[in-house]
Amino acid sequence: MSCCQYQLYNPERLYNCKSKYGSRLMAPPLLLLKSKLAGVRNIGYCCYLSRRLNQLSSHDPLWKRHCKKYWLISEEEKSQRNQSWKAIFISTYSDLGRYIRYYATLKKAWDDLEKYLGQRCPRMIGSLKESVREEDLDAVEAQIGCKLPDDYRCSFRIHNGQKLVVPGLMGSMALSNHYRSEDLLDIDTAAGGFQQRLGLKQCLPLTFCIHTGLSQYMALESVEGRNKYEIFYQCPDQMARNPSAIDMFITGTSYLEWFTSYVNKVVTGGYPIIRDQIFRYVHDKECVATTGDITVSVSTSFLPELSSVHPPHYFFTYRIRIEMSKDALPEKACQLDSRYWRITNAKGAVEEVQGPGVVGEFPIISPGRVYEYTSCTTFSTTSGYMEGYYTFHCLYYKDKFFNVTIPRFHMVCPTFKVSTARMVSGDAVVLI
Repeated sequence: MSCCQYQLYNPERLYNCKSKYGSRLMAPPLLLLKSKLAGVRNIGYCCYLSRRLNQLSSHDPLWKRHCKKYWLISEEEKSQRNQSWKAIFISTYSDLGRYIRYYATLKKAWDDLEKYLGQRCPRMIGSLKESVREEDLDAVEAQIGCKLPDDYRCSFRIHNGQKLVVPGLMGSMALSNHYRSEDLLDIDTAAGGFQQRLGLKQCLPLTFCIHTGLSQYMALESVEGRNKYEIFYQCPDQMARNPSAIDMFITGTSYLEWFTSYVNKVVTGGYPIIRDQIFRYVHDKECVATTGDITVSVSTSFLPELSSVHPPHYFFTYRIRIEMSKDALPEKACQLDSRYWRITNAKGAVEEVQGPGVVGEFPIISPGRVYEYTSCTTFSTTSGYMEGYYTFHCLYYKDKFFNVTIPRFHMVCPTFKVSTARMVSGDAVVLI
């Protein structure tokens, strides 16, 4: 393969090549992906200098590979557009060229998410907004006085977040008296919530919960102890009188990492779909215990809106699934009488809890039946674990009692940063 051919197959790398006369050629513009000065005219210059390069640049199969790799253009879409691969690449690059590092990854994430939701909770698809234009993103930057990262801009060129509806695209969580469901904000709503106040300076909201007011924010500058483009839940320091003392529960280091990791959790079944909503419970596949014909599995979730760093109070919810094998004999049917918990925090302190039923219920388990319930616990340490057993009695042999193991399940607070602002006296603030 010649040097020129190699360049055409590798458009993200820059090379210099010489014609047979020794003159150094400029790489074609579509190869100079990081150069703002690159333009279609440059490939014309190269074609004048090298007849062979002219022939190669017009060979349509070369552009097919790049269209599929960088823009995810399918054969079907090409047929619908009725253009050559080269023409498609050039027209797409002229519109989305600045996002070529991110577009394929984010487009695939969006496509996978839409396909998954279309099969499992289609009403959420209707809440997604169409893409925004480049000039709309530029206008928002001018409005807030900060640059938006290219991966964020790229995602909004695909979908402009969602409408403020329930359920939210970014997941839900529910307890008996508490509910949260986070929407992915559109660009205008996000810009309207841009923060300049102390504690959240130059932070842009990415999500919003209508019920709790909870948001995840992205730092657009490295100020107040945050890293640029870090994503977090705010957590006001309840022990400080200074309202700018805001701790952070970190949820991502960049928009690309934050969004694609979330989508991957959803589409691989890492987050369950319950009542047509995405619930952000995490299940450890090893957190399963079988006793006879009954299997118990546990998934957990951290609730930042009910937690604080100062004072240390970390709130977790857990969802337990109790299932009897469908192959069990009918006389194996039983009823749950009581529960026993052994709760251990990160310092090794142990608390034991025993009581009747679960969440006020005494479920009956029979072959093939599943019973699920949600409860919660808190720790004064950043992590802890629970384990225990249920006591059942047989329905056919009422004097027969037996215990069913609840597997040990761990709960760990996400990484957090303590606020740099601390009240020392009156209205004085010290940075530490």
